[in-house]
Amino acid sequence: MNKLERLQNLIPSGADAILVTSETNQYYLTGFNFTDGYVLVTAKQGVLCTDFRYIEAAKANANKEFEVREFSGKRSAWMNGIFAELGIKTLAYEDETLTCAALEALKNAHTKIEFVPLGNVIERMREYKDEAEIANIIAAQRIAEKAFDHIIEYISPERTEIDVALELEFYMRSHGAENVSFKTIAVSGSASSLPHGEPRPCKLEKGFLTMDYGAIYNGYCSDMTRTVCLGKADDEMKRVYNTVLEAQTAAHKAMALGKKTGDIDKVARDMINAAGYEGCFGHSLGHGVGLFIHEAPYLSTGRETLTSPGHVVTNEPGIYIEGKYGVRIEDMVVFRADGPECITKSPRELFEI
Repeated sequence: MNKLERLQNLIPSGADAILVTSETNQYYLTGFNFTDGYVLVTAKQGVLCTDFRYIEAAKANANKEFEVREFSGKRSAWMNGIFAELGIKTLAYEDETLTCAALEALKNAHTKIEFVPLGNVIERMREYKDEAEIANIIAAQRIAEKAFDHIIEYISPERTEIDVALELEFYMRSHGAENVSFKTIAVSGSASSLPHGEPRPCKLEKGFLTMDYGAIYNGYCSDMTRTVCLGKADDEMKRVYNTVLEAQTAAHKAMALGKKTGDIDKVARDMINAAGYEGCFGHSLGHGVGLFIHEAPYLSTGRETLTSPGHVVTNEPGIYIEGKYGVRIEDMVVFRADGPECITKSPRELFEI
């Protein structure tokens, strides 16, 4: 069953069709990346509606189960025509992503249509990746891993944090990534205590250097973090690093199909707290990764979501000591029918550079 057929089975009772306005969800369904138009899904068909700028590429590249149609004349009148043609009177809209202003504009343009909220139906579909999606994520991750191998040789005392961040991004873009998953983090010394610190135009400080980055391949993201040490790590630095590594290892061992995501987070969090670093691990253990860098499911204490085949998540515990330094180690895990698999292959031992 393809994505269109899956969504057709999820059209809300009482609705004649779903209007997909989120660019991410449009790409997810059609396999075509465009920034102006709509996707209509009825019980019998899927229609990709766009303008002259995209029409040739859409016909060539969109999934073949979608009919491609080109806007002509005034768009609102054209859409009213297609609604009438397809017998659409009630339309489910993406209330999770559509702004209030955009919804009001739709209502004003299409006064004969009743709009009802869809909820997170498509986002729930996206939570469970198929093998083609997983292959794209793995390909993105392999690019990121090659970038790590490269950056270890690139780092020197003369480099700045911005140099490191830009080099990672340039390497990934020049080795197959269509973009980066998010703004690259590369923070050193005392700034490594900032989980989402901004790279600075200053030379790398001695001590920990945390690099959090990812690549996009065929629209799908990867996410990894490695912390290295510039110079020799002292005993306390090694203790912090090894505590994070042991917590991550324990969390991975705790992963199993049908396990509550909150319980997996608790395994790593309890270890870090017991080691004397309570309050130093302030974010969740992990999150889902796909077309968005942060999407369901979420691995945080109290979450009741059960791990299932198709979930792709991060495992990224950390310890951050304010004003001193921080450590985070992040890998990606795929859940399949036979259980979880760590798909990150970069070494996790502490590099001293």
